[in-house]
Amino acid sequence: MEPMLALIDQGMLLESAQGPTPNVAELVVGEPIQGSWWSHPSSHAIFDASNVLADSRDVVRTRLVNGKVTLIHRRLWPAFVRLADRLPVERLAALHEEHTASAAHRTGEQSFPVWVPEDVVLDAQRLTEDEAVRHSRRLLRQC
Repeated sequence: MEPMLALIDQGMLLESAQGPTPNVAELVVGEPIQGSWWSHPSSHAIFDASNVLADSRDVVRTRLVNGKVTLIHRRLWPAFVRLADRLPVERLAALHEEHTASAAHRTGEQSFPVWVPEDVVLDAQRLTEDEAVRHSRRLLRQC
C-alpha cells in the first residue's frame, strides 16, 4: 500500500522501527526488513517515502509510540490534543530534521502544544473525552 494512503487509513505509522503499528520502511518494500533499512536495496525509496510523509502539512513526526519516530496524520491531531494529559507530553513534541553546516543531520524538536495549529486546538476543544477516545482507542493502546 502507498505510504500516505496507509498513514491516512491507520492514523499513525512508525517511521522504521518495529512495534505495534506498521512502519513506512516495510510498507515501501512490501515485506519485513531484517537489520537496518539503510542497508536494504530499497533504502533510497524508503528515505524518499519517509521524507514525503514528514514534509506533508498533514503529518507530524513525534516519538509517541514507544519513544520511536511516529508519523501521525492530521485527522487524529484533535483527539491526541484532547487526550494529551493521558500521554507523555515529551513524546508529543514535533520532530524535524536540521542540516548542520557540516552537512550532518540533527533532529530538532518543537514542544507540544506549540506546534499544534489553532484550528486543531479548536477542534480538540469541541471533542468530548469519550469522542476523543473513540477516535483513537486502538492507537492509544500503542502509546
